[in-house]
Amino acid sequence: MFLLLLSLVSFAAWLYLACFHGLFWVSGPELPEGSPVSALRIAVVIPARNEAESIEPCLRSLLAQQIDAELTILLVDDNSTDSTAEIATRLAITPAAQHRLVVIQGKPLEPGWSGKLWAVHQGLQHAAAQAAEFVLLTDADIQHAPDHLARLVSKAQQDKLDLVSEMVRLHCSTFAERALIPAFIFFFQMLYPFRRTADPRSKVAGAAGGTMLVSRAALDRIGGVASIRANLIDDCALARAIKHSGGRIWLGHAPDTLSLRVYQGPGEIWNMIARTAYVQLNHSPLLLAGCIFGMSLLYVAPLALAFVAVSRWVALATWLLMSTLFQPTLRRYRVAHPWAIALPAIALFYMAATVDSAVRHHLGRGGGWKARTYPG
Repeated sequence: MFLLLLSLVSFAAWLYLACFHGLFWVSGPELPEGSPVSALRIAVVIPARNEAESIEPCLRSLLAQQIDAELTILLVDDNSTDSTAEIATRLAITPAAQHRLVVIQGKPLEPGWSGKLWAVHQGLQHAAAQAAEFVLLTDADIQHAPDHLARLVSKAQQDKLDLVSEMVRLHCSTFAERALIPAFIFFFQMLYPFRRTADPRSKVAGAAGGTMLVSRAALDRIGGVASIRANLIDDCALARAIKHSGGRIWLGHAPDTLSLRVYQGPGEIWNMIARTAYVQLNHSPLLLAGCIFGMSLLYVAPLALAFVAVSRWVALATWLLMSTLFQPTLRRYRVAHPWAIALPAIALFYMAATVDSAVRHHLGRGGGWKARTYPG
């Protein structure tokens, strides 16, 4: 009887998620084509640390933006030990980039700051960023579609938004990526339902760090990124700060703007998860236990109970429901539909990486990234 009850609870939880959780599973929305943008000043701030492989295509895609605006691109080299700064400097002196691309040599990391936000802060202090109506915060491994910036600004102007953010299309070609990346998007959408993020009445505030167009007025209102200086999950922290200050935000998907970061094997994706998963849980053992319980109820229980006679049909119905909800995300990433059946096993991988994130934190080596290790 207990196992049947457990299977019914799991099914009810998925039914709630399907119908009453901001329709997170539809894997949308996307920005429409942008209308003509009124002449204004835009600054792009790119923190870069050891991004030699991707920095040139990133910068070239930004220099090729089709927008009628005064555009300044600020590349902040965060003490790279590779050729990131040299590549950017060579590009900055070409005719296409002169007076539009500025390479800033970052200062040593100050105590109390995460490395990325310290670099962003230095970019925001530049005169071009101070004078801009909008600032695009983006990563050094993003290749932007030619009309990407115009669409972002058009959306911000038309709907009077303080933050327009997009989940860019993550690289999804290797076996590990096809197995694990769509689930990362699915879980992110579940944590931060995009419809609730855009709803001023909801407390949900999410953003994707690859693309965040922010009004300068909103940045000034919250005291800049100094107000979130220690956050490792800086994108969602920025979204919360802006929304809680009364700003309006929007989050969607960018189908034609791409992440160039490649994850060759499951270990690299494991490390990506373990870097910040425990931060997401506020370093709380209680929240970690709740996370494990919740994910076990949602994903592990249907898998296990499908082999028990008394609960088999309810568990199989639950498994079918979760697999169906996963399909739109799989379609977005052009991954074969049968991968939906593996979602319980994929969830186990994410659970184990989350536990490892907590272990790393308690061993004092959490949050490691680009040859830096943070206490979180």
